[in-house]
Amino acid sequence: MTTVYFVRHAEPNYNNHNDALRELSPKGTKDRKLVTDFLSDKEIDIVLSSPYKRAVDTIKDFADLNGLDIETIDSFRERKVDSGWIDNFTSFAQKQWNDFSYKLSDGECLQEVQDKNVSAL
Repeated sequence: MTTVYFVRHAEPNYNNHNDALRELSPKGTKDRKLVTDFLSDKEIDIVLSSPYKRAVDTIKDFADLNGLDIETIDSFRERKVDSGWIDNFTSFAQKQWNDFSYKLSDGECLQEVQDKNVSAL
């Protein structure tokens, strides 16, 4: 039997508006140790990650300690919300959860993401 552990990235530095290159905040850097500690007694053979820096950095200490490479998978990325920075992300997220077809001009709606992921299965 295969067991899969999903790990959400640690807290990012929201002052960096480059989604792909956004690093962890000081708290996120500290909290990634919690991920390493949690996974330390698990039998893990492979580490997969989205290509986003914050995701790779969250799991990197664990992978390094266990001699595992991190394989990045582009389809593990987060949905594209728009091309620019969204100042009030909470309001945007609420609109998306209230209407799965809601999206900004250059983004993906939750319905599109859900359909894409279901078809990938």
